[in-house]
Amino acid sequence: MTSSTLSRSDTSTPGVRSARGPAMLALALGGFGIGTTEFVAMGLLPEMASGLGVSEPIAGHVISAYALGVVVGAPLIAALTARVPRRTLLIALMVAFTVGNAASVFAPSYTTLMMARFVAGLPHGAYFGVAALVAAHLAEPGKRAKAVAMVMMGLSVANVIGVPVAAWIGQALGWRSAFALVAVIGVATVAPLFVWIPRLDGMPVTNPITELGALGRVQVWMTLIVGMVGFGGMFAVYTYISTTLTDVSGLGASFIPLALMLYGLGMVAGNFVGGYLADRALMKGLFLSMGSLVVILAVFVIAVRNPYTALVFVFLIGLAGSSMVPGLQTRLMDVAEDAQTLAASLNHAALNIANAFGAWIGGVVIAAGYGYTAPAAVGSLLAVAGLVVLAVAVILQRRAVR
Repeated sequence: MTSSTLSRSDTSTPGVRSARGPAMLALALGGFGIGTTEFVAMGLLPEMASGLGVSEPIAGHVISAYALGVVVGAPLIAALTARVPRRTLLIALMVAFTVGNAASVFAPSYTTLMMARFVAGLPHGAYFGVAALVAAHLAEPGKRAKAVAMVMMGLSVANVIGVPVAAWIGQALGWRSAFALVAVIGVATVAPLFVWIPRLDGMPVTNPITELGALGRVQVWMTLIVGMVGFGGMFAVYTYISTTLTDVSGLGASFIPLALMLYGLGMVAGNFVGGYLADRALMKGLFLSMGSLVVILAVFVIAVRNPYTALVFVFLIGLAGSSMVPGLQTRLMDVAEDAQTLAASLNHAALNIANAFGAWIGGVVIAAGYGYTAPAAVGSLLAVAGLVVLAVAVILQRRAVR
């Protein structure tokens, strides 16, 4: 039974219709906390490096540690908890996320912070994967991608409000205070999940073997690779955005929260655009989103040298990158068949592999002496590679249908 079938049958139930709005809000609130912790470290990288006594590229590994936690946790949790009711699982994942961020606040050294960030990342992919399935389950007919986009909206709004506020607090009170704020958000999310998420009795419960079957489907892997490669280019730029804007664009450090907010606004717009495109022309929308990212990252190499155009393109990078997420998530649910929980969770594992890979390759070209514009050039090439993989996936799918 597909998620689209589930959404059609459940939409006719009055209890589901009345629960839809509050449930979406609760799911998005969890995404808000996760988005804040995922991206705030990028805005506080100079402060973290100074506080931990390491170089900025080395401090960037803290971001990679969180991403690695997502990569490990997403498939592991999705498979092992296949029989757990979705509502119970969402609440448990948010509790684990809160504990991991609290540990980040009290980590006494670089090594222990790396471990804490890894733990904090473990529930990330599984939460978004399950939340996306719940949203699709509750959605009105023909609006699956829009429902998924609304859940991802929490992630986007985090970049408009949560990340800038946390970055400002981190600059004023020390970087640890930013993670303390995230832990508070996590605590504040558990209650709405408990109260507003319905029982979801209509959602099927699978088993680990069925879920692991997703790993044997070529189209699942192709879609994941598109996310890994394409988003790697975006994160290569965004990881080092603070120093890029201060050293290349000439902006003062006080403008960094504004830049992060603009990126978040781009993500909000991208979610709306991506959900709209995916509900109407899924594959065409993905090609359009990734093609736009190629061009925007390439032009950013030049545009970043002016503070005004730099800020405009920070917004555009957020828009183009975020517009891909609803489409990739929806496509994974379509091609995964009866292994949707694992596939949906793996989407965020793939995006965080892109996060880790982008942070690494951005650091490599910077350390090699190519400067802070080099990550954008490399990122554009990675987005081109993502387009190629997407085209190959379409060709293989068409041949399989014949």
